[in-house]
Amino acid sequence: MASRGYTKLNRNSANRKALIRDLATQLIMHERIETTLVKAKEIRRTVEKLITLAKKGDLNSTRIAEKTVRELKIDDQYAIVKLVKELGPKYKDRNGGYTRIYKTGPRLGDASPMAIIELV
Repeated sequence: MASRGYTKLNRNSANRKALIRDLATQLIMHERIETTLVKAKEIRRTVEKLITLAKKGDLNSTRIAEKTVRELKIDDQYAIVKLVKELGPKYKDRNGGYTRIYKTGPRLGDASPMAIIELV
């Protein structure tokens, strides 16, 4: 059986996209968040692609990153500016591997495996 290429996260497509977008935005703004291990692995893909786009620094890459992050949140413009102005130049000489995931053990309520994802 062929792999889907993404994790469903027990949500429909609209809710899954919103969750990934919001977690990616929070990771860009705070540079470190705590979430479940599966969600951390899933947003790693999105954030790595966004930082790679921000490294290029051209207008088209900025617009693609903005399109990915944008929706109805006020802080998104700050996240886009931080992505292009701070994180892009910071990782200019790094070829991938912009995030790090630490496993922190199970959550007390439901024993879900938790993790901290941070920008290197």
